Amino acid sequence: MTTYCDVAPGHPFHGPYHDTEYGFPVRDDQRLFERFTLEINQAGLSWLTVLKKRENFRAAFDRYDIDRVSSYGRREVSRLLRDPGIIRNRLKIDAVIENARVISAIREQHGSFAAWLDAQHPLTREAWVKLFKNTFRFTGGEITGEFLISTGYLPGAHIRTCRVFQLVLKKNPPWIERTAATP
Repeated sequence: MTTYCDVAPGHPFHGPYHDTEYGFPVRDDQRLFERFTLEINQAGLSWLTVLKKRENFRAAFDRYDIDRVSSYGRREVSRLLRDPGIIRNRLKIDAVIENARVISAIREQHGSFAAWLDAQHPLTREAWVKLFKNTFRFTGGEITGEFLISTGYLPGAHIRTCRVFQLVLKKNPPWIERTAATP
């Protein structure tokens, strides 16, 4: 079976993402929001399409400033729907904006999105999916799973023989605690 660890290294888009981001723990709320936004926009498309448009997404969504995105209204939605540099899907755009609003509320209650994620941990993948479906828009098993794998909350980003696997372990991703606690 071919894995992401087999095909990503050396690729101009997949390689850097695989080697320096995928599976590494993320603590910064803007980076978490970016990853969440990208996962939502990947639904039904290839990850390569999203990676190629990544800088366009960053510009279109005000560098993932959660407070700014949460205040978007009709004018910004209209602008985003006309932006050829991103994925112009109304449901996805609306979900990103609404999720920014939810994350803003989470930050008021928990101090940060990362702190909220930490407060939920450890959960099984199924419990995470249920929580995300009940909390956010446009989430399901794939989006939630990949978001949590890519940010270090669930294992599975790298195979054990991948040279990046040990680098991820050195950063102590949250899933290690869950694995260690599981008999």
